[in-house]
Amino acid sequence: MRSPTPDGQTPAADDRRDPPAGPVRGMGTDQEAIGIDLPRHDDPPLVRRTAAARPDPEPETDPDPAAGAEPGLDDVRHRPTQPIDVRDRPTDRPDPSDVRNRPTEPIDVGNRPTVRLPRQRPAPPTNRAPLLIAGAVAALFAAAFSFLPVAAALALAQLTAGVSELGDAVRAGLAGWLLAHGVPPGTSLGPLGLPPLAVAAFAAWRVSRAGVHTSRAYGIAQRGSPLQAATVAGTVGLGYGVVGTAAALLADQPGLEVSALRAFVHCLVFGTLSALVGALRVTGALRVMAVRMPPVLRDGIRTGVVGAVLVLGTGAAMAGLSVALSGGDAADVLGAYRTGVAGQVGITLICLAYAPNAAIWAAAYLLGPGFAVGVDTIVRTTEVDVGTLLPLPLAAGIPQGPVGGLGALLLAAPLLAGMVAGWLLARRVLRLRAGDAYGRHRSWGSLVGAAAVGGPVAGLLLGLAAQVSRGPVGGPRLAEMGPVAWQVALAGALVMTIGATVGAAATRALAGP
Repeated sequence: MRSPTPDGQTPAADDRRDPPAGPVRGMGTDQEAIGIDLPRHDDPPLVRRTAAARPDPEPETDPDPAAGAEPGLDDVRHRPTQPIDVRDRPTDRPDPSDVRNRPTEPIDVGNRPTVRLPRQRPAPPTNRAPLLIAGAVAALFAAAFSFLPVAAALALAQLTAGVSELGDAVRAGLAGWLLAHGVPPGTSLGPLGLPPLAVAAFAAWRVSRAGVHTSRAYGIAQRGSPLQAATVAGTVGLGYGVVGTAAALLADQPGLEVSALRAFVHCLVFGTLSALVGALRVTGALRVMAVRMPPVLRDGIRTGVVGAVLVLGTGAAMAGLSVALSGGDAADVLGAYRTGVAGQVGITLICLAYAPNAAIWAAAYLLGPGFAVGVDTIVRTTEVDVGTLLPLPLAAGIPQGPVGGLGALLLAAPLLAGMVAGWLLARRVLRLRAGDAYGRHRSWGSLVGAAAVGGPVAGLLLGLAAQVSRGPVGGPRLAEMGPVAWQVALAGALVMTIGATVGAAATRALAGP
C-alpha cells in the first residue's frame, strides 16, 4: 500500500485532485508562462531523433524592417535552426571508396632486387676467458690429438723390431711429430728431414680449430677485427711453441738428438699461421679483407688456389695409379720386413703419412721439372736416373724410364687443370653478370686479368708445396729428396696462366654477349 501524504490524503486521491492536462483559462500555456516545455510525469517518454530522422524545419521569414519592430527574446529563442549534415562537410581524411577503387600495380617478388644487409655485431660479452689460458689449453689439446696417430703408427712399426719399452716408443712418436713440423731429428745415420705431410696437415687442421675455439672463448667471434684475430693466433702459436719445446726435451736422448730452440721456433710459426686461418674465419675478418680487395685480385687468388688444388689432385691420382700398377713390387718390399701383421700395418701407416709428399712429387713430374730421390738422381718425363731407393712400398711407384706411347697424354693434365680453373672463373663472372649490376660491368679485361693473376698464384702455391715436401733422409747418399721449389713454381705459373686464360676466354666467348 501507498503511504499517506502529510495532508492525510492518499496518492490516489491526490492524483484525482490534479487538474486535467491542458491550458488553464486566463493563464495561457506553459510555453507562454516560462518559455520551456517541462515534461510531466504522465507524458510519454521522449524519443531521441537522429539528424536524418528529424523533419526539415519550415523556413522562417525575416521580420519586416519597415514595421520597425525588433525581434524579441522569444522570437530569437524559438527561431528554427538550419540543420547541418555532418556527412556533407569536407574532411581531410581520404575517401575509402577512392582507396578501394584506386588501381594497383602487381609486384613480382621473385624479380625484385635484393639488398644484403650488413651482419649485426653481437653484443660485447660480459664474461671472457683469459686469453693466455684459453690459448694454452687449446694448443695443448691440438698437439695431443695430432700426436696420437703418429705415436700409434710408430709403436706398431717398432712393435716386433725389438723395441718393447713404452718410453722408447713415446720418444720415437715425439720425434716423428716434431718431424712433421719441420724439426729434423739427428740420428746416427744423419739428419732425418723429410716431413710426413699427412701428419702436418692433420696438425694444421687441429691448430686452426684451436684458433676457432680460442676466439669463441675470448668473445671475438663474428667481430670482424683482423687485429684481434692476429692476437688470438699469436697466443695459440705461443702455447704451441711451448708444447713443441717440451716435446723436444722429452724426445732428446742419445742417438736421437732434437733441438729445443728449433722446435720452439718451428712450432711457434706453424701454430700461429694455422691458428690465424681459423681465427680469421670465425671472426669474419677473412670475409672483410676479401670484400676490400679489388675484384680482379680476389678472383685471381681464387682461381690460383683452385688451379693448384686441381694440379695436386691430378698428381695424387697419378701416384696412386703408379703404385697400384706396381702392386707386386710393393708387396715384395712390405713382405721383406718380417715384422708380422702389426709391423706391416705400422709400415703401411707410415706410407700413408708420406702420401701427400708422393702427390706433390708426381705433380712436379707432370709439370716437367721432376724430382730427385738422392744425390745426382733425377726422375723426369724425358729421363730417369735413380740409385738406391728407400725400402718403402711407396717407392715402388717411381717410374723406371721415360714416358712413351699413350703415357705422354698425361703431360697435358696440368694444362687441363688450368683450363678447368679458367672455366670455373668465367662461370662465376657470368653468374654475377646475370645477377646484379656489379657483375654486368665485368669486361673481357677483368676476366683475362683475373686469369693472368691466377697463374702466378698457383705457381707460388705449388712451389711452396714442393719446398715443404723435400728433405734429407739419413746418410749423404739420400741428402736430396724431392723436387726443386723454384723450378716447380716457374713451370706451374706458366702452365696455369696459359690454361686459365684459354679456359676463361673460351667459356666467355661461347656464352655470347
